[in-house]
Amino acid sequence: NLTHLIFLAAIMVGILIITHWAAKTNTTPQQFYIVSGTLNATQNGLAIAGDFISAASFLGITGSIALYGFDGFLYAVGFLTSYFLLLFFIAEPVRRLGTYTVGDVIAARFPQRPIRLIVSLNTILICLLYMVPQLMAAGLFIQLLLGLDYPVSVLVIGLLITIYVMFGGMITSSWVQIIKTVLLMTGTFLLCLLVLARFHWDPAALFARVTAESPYAEGFFRSGNLLRHPLETLSLHLTLIFGTAGLPHILIRFYTVRNQTAVRQSVVIASWIIGIFYLMTLILGLGAAALVGWDRLVTADPEGNLAAPLLAHTLGGDFVMAFLSAAAFSTIPAVLTGLWMQALFSFAHDLYILLTRGGNETKKK
Repeated sequence: NLTHLIFLAAIMVGILIITHWAAKTNTTPQQFYIVSGTLNATQNGLAIAGDFISAASFLGITGSIALYGFDGFLYAVGFLTSYFLLLFFIAEPVRRLGTYTVGDVIAARFPQRPIRLIVSLNTILICLLYMVPQLMAAGLFIQLLLGLDYPVSVLVIGLLITIYVMFGGMITSSWVQIIKTVLLMTGTFLLCLLVLARFHWDPAALFARVTAESPYAEGFFRSGNLLRHPLETLSLHLTLIFGTAGLPHILIRFYTVRNQTAVRQSVVIASWIIGIFYLMTLILGLGAAALVGWDRLVTADPEGNLAAPLLAHTLGGDFVMAFLSAAAFSTIPAVLTGLWMQALFSFAHDLYILLTRGGNETKKK
């Protein structure tokens, strides 16, 4: 589809332009690792939100709500709640203790070499595991929109991400996240307006249509469709709430501003953006359940991950679907860049420079 190709090409070319600019700007380790702390609170808040709103999150939560109703929305609630933990207990101490990596934070209190080694390896493992669903989403997107083979799609994305990280560093990651957040929020907001306009701005009409279309009928709005036992619900919430506090590519964002006050403001801004975004995914999920229908959703993808693109096509045709898909696709290189970069930092800074070389390397090296 030519429209899809144009939008995706624009995203890729835009990121390459940012990478070229960043490569000329990166002259010191501080600039490459943490942008020398030059982002303001608003920019960093947008970047933090961009790091967290991944393709898996956007597509997965919308699809879960469309298929399972109330249980699907619990994912959004858990993600949002986790940011209060970051705001009140983690953001400022991490900014105060760390310099480049999570290993620096732990080493400030536990300076033993084995501790830094364990933390560094754990950081790399977390990043690699989190990359897997992002690469899967990237392959699925390119296969869907451009018709390329799945392995080829994943390989292309992997090569592009490597180029972005090697030459652009944190500058590329930050500005890609900022632009991606603006694009995705804009596309999601416009699609929400189209959903509500289709039902004449009457939520009751939307709920009635969802009840009629879903196989769960009125049970769509009650728990038990996906999580059938209270322990499953508890386990999910504990994972979502406390898991965010251990994501290295989120924690590194606390170093890209000048002081602790800016860190706190960044997390507040990110929390608002993420909260509004997940409320909009609720509208999209309900809209997909009402307008796309269970059968079409499950036929396209049994997990419902294509609910948002299918809803966009139903409401606005190829153009709206291409725009939303490009906005959603932009989340993939953005998040992958942050993950790959944090894994690289842990390897280069913690394992090589500090543990292997004893910190005896020049800044250029």
